[in-house]
Amino acid sequence: MNTVIRFTWLFIFVFSSAGAKTPESDAAESQIIIAKLEAARSSLSYKVIGRAPIENFYEVQVENGPILYVSKDGNYFFDGSLYQVKVGQFVDARSLRMNDEREAIFGSLSVDDMIVFKSNGTTQGIINVFTDVDCGFCRKLHKEVPQLNKMGIEVRYLAFPRAGIPSDAYTKIATAWCSDDPQGSLTRSKNGQDDVPAVCDNNPVAEHYELGQKLGVTGTPAIVLMDGSLIPGYKKAEEIAKILGIKS
Repeated sequence: MNTVIRFTWLFIFVFSSAGAKTPESDAAESQIIIAKLEAARSSLSYKVIGRAPIENFYEVQVENGPILYVSKDGNYFFDGSLYQVKVGQFVDARSLRMNDEREAIFGSLSVDDMIVFKSNGTTQGIINVFTDVDCGFCRKLHKEVPQLNKMGIEVRYLAFPRAGIPSDAYTKIATAWCSDDPQGSLTRSKNGQDDVPAVCDNNPVAEHYELGQKLGVTGTPAIVLMDGSLIPGYKKAEEIAKILGIKS
């Protein structure tokens, strides 16, 4: 009987080990995936990010494009959001997994290239907002900024022109970043009163746009908290304060 048990455990161990992923197998499968994708659309650039939360799939970033979930043999893929089913909610699996990366980046990111609306008095919380001047809900959120500031919440804006670069949206938002009065210019633009286009060479809009794509931003407004949490879409000031644990 003991011999049978030992043999069974040995079989399980060998079987499990044979199917285990290794860095070598990951690298080999990544090469297969890239080769298959490039053979299909050579005009695009691809980068394998790592294994997806679902078995036998990898996450692949298309340069200036979406995240693809690609089968390990490179023959199938799907794009869009991947959700984990939990009690009472659907959780964006990739966004949740990226919290640590976002927290690290925003913990070290300089505010010098952001348009910042400081809190009144002691800062109780900070939100980083990827924004577009033509986005209706971005404009709606911007009207909440004075109330957020009164609540002790600092608002840090990063540029995310949804139409891409170059575009009219890029020109408008870059003009705000290049202005001598970036807060005023951004506010005017969000009120539909665009300044005369004046795009400077050293504006950070392209860097912000690239960063947003890297961190899972797909639309605006997109709020990133200092703990790395990504909150897509518009929220009222009171809702944001509640999320931050601040009494409104």
